[in-house]
Amino acid sequence: MNAVSIGPLRAAKPADVDSLLDRVFGADRRRRTAYRIRDGMTAIDDLSFAAFDRGGALVGSLQCWPAALDGEVPVILVGPVAVEPALQREGIGRAMMDRMIAAADYLGSDPLVLIGDPEYYGRFFGFESHWTREWTVPGPVERRRLLARVPEGITLPAEGHLGPRR
Repeated sequence: MNAVSIGPLRAAKPADVDSLLDRVFGADRRRRTAYRIRDGMTAIDDLSFAAFDRGGALVGSLQCWPAALDGEVPVILVGPVAVEPALQREGIGRAMMDRMIAAADYLGSDPLVLIGDPEYYGRFFGFESHWTREWTVPGPVERRRLLARVPEGITLPAEGHLGPRR
């Protein structure tokens, strides 16, 4: 991994985060299902992180959002996880995920949910799709990519609609 430091996302300028997200996911990213799931929510400060290079430039961001199943069962939506395209595959995203999961475990957070590659997020972080098979979301999603990481001793409903926590 390049020499980067991981810190709270609040240390990054919001305009820099938006610019990074546009470079990584495209300017039309706001139409994605994940944006609908977290519509109107504010990112969770204690679980949102940024990666900065030696010069202090933002090279990665990870945001977490309050969400809920059927408006009642609290979960945390993870993402987007973004890394500067030229620096992808250097461990920056993984380092931010490790930091976020450590913080979530320390804080005793609600279950974590994300839309992403099941092989990657399963292998490295323990996310699984068996929790989410019958869930609905406010938009299109490839079923196998809707994943959850559930703390020991907690169970989630087999069915429900995932959306913003109100």
